[in-house]
Amino acid sequence: MPRRPHRTSPTSGSPNATALSRRTLLAGAALAVPTFVRSRALGLEPGVAAASERITLGVIGIGPRCRYVLGAMLPFADVQCVAIADVQERRRAEGKALVDAHYGTADCRVTRDMREVLHRPDIDAVLIATGDRWHGRASMMAAEAGKDVYSEKPCGITIDVCRRLAETFARTGRVFQAGTQRRSVPNFINAVRLAHDGRLGKLHTLFASAYEPQLANDWLPAEPTPPVETCDWNVWLGPAPWRPFNQKYVDGGWRGYHDFDSGARLLDWGAHTVDLCQWANRADDTGPVEFDPQPTAMHCTYANGVRLVIDYLPTPFGDRGPNWNTKLGTCPVKFVGDAGWVETGDAGGTDVSPGLEGEVGEATKKLAGTDAALHARDFFDCVKSRKATAASAAVMRRAHVACHAAAIAWMLKRRLRFDPASETFLAPDGRPDQEANALSSRPERDCFAV
Repeated sequence: MPRRPHRTSPTSGSPNATALSRRTLLAGAALAVPTFVRSRALGLEPGVAAASERITLGVIGIGPRCRYVLGAMLPFADVQCVAIADVQERRRAEGKALVDAHYGTADCRVTRDMREVLHRPDIDAVLIATGDRWHGRASMMAAEAGKDVYSEKPCGITIDVCRRLAETFARTGRVFQAGTQRRSVPNFINAVRLAHDGRLGKLHTLFASAYEPQLANDWLPAEPTPPVETCDWNVWLGPAPWRPFNQKYVDGGWRGYHDFDSGARLLDWGAHTVDLCQWANRADDTGPVEFDPQPTAMHCTYANGVRLVIDYLPTPFGDRGPNWNTKLGTCPVKFVGDAGWVETGDAGGTDVSPGLEGEVGEATKKLAGTDAALHARDFFDCVKSRKATAASAAVMRRAHVACHAAAIAWMLKRRLRFDPASETFLAPDGRPDQEANALSSRPERDCFAV
């Protein structure tokens, strides 16, 4: 297994080029000081990579979603989770128990301050799975600290954050993987292949499913703020505006509140489904130029004339409405051309128009449910190769920005023109649309300065 140049070559020109490799230092220390080292750390156990060949992983935010993704990462023989940061004491304990139980040790370190994880020179990469408000800020902090990042989506809470995040990773050269894992799942890959190979004819309509938009600006009733070790409320809020503590927020009830959420909840599913439509339309470097809010969907148009319909599903697990032929699980997408259509979702199956039945392979059904492992594997392989991931920061930026632009059109309840190159809204006369552009960013609080 090849070692990563940015860790082993002090002259590589990387952010860590001026320092000796941490693995070189560890090897020297091992020779100089007799010590007991577990056989697992030396890679003597079957299927376990030697310490010098393993990617060391830190975790920032370990709620239910993180435990799902981390659970897919832990079995990788070339990855070792060594640290967890979370502002909640209960979650720190649960995360440590999960990791230590997997390795059969008591070695996983926990902290409530993510900066302790980011400042550790022995950590190569981080999994960021906080709430939406922290994803972008934590990812940029990690990149500046020389870490590669797997970030849950939505990766940026505004258009401005998505832009700055992508620019940060381009400048620092760090590897980034957005948690839009369907880019790595066979049935979705196969559906995009049908579009790219011309099997659907000329594409004209793309359907992306999303939750019904939701926006709340009220506050839950104030409750006594817990001790900082129990829950560091100031850091939980992070870049978001201050408001009084309420336990429902930290238990997951923050969703739908504008201060904490991304794009009126359109990015909950839209970050996945719009991303797949972008991919099918070969639009990873651009986005729609018009957003037209309708009662049950957002109608978007690309410069090439392809129409994107972001369909609001009031009952995501029930009736799908007229745009969908089948029920194929959550996050369905549908691509329609003048010669046929394809529809697929999280259940792993794929439905196609008559004549395309032979284009649906059995593998796309058998591999359903392995989404987190496939996407994580792509990330760690790219950490080693230094290649772009399936859902790089540049790819994430365009799809997320399209979702945010749709959300702004929904909030303003009017048709918006958009320039994907400058990521700005334009008035009908071509001048900047100041009202829409004002919603492309939000004030950010520096919680560490409080």
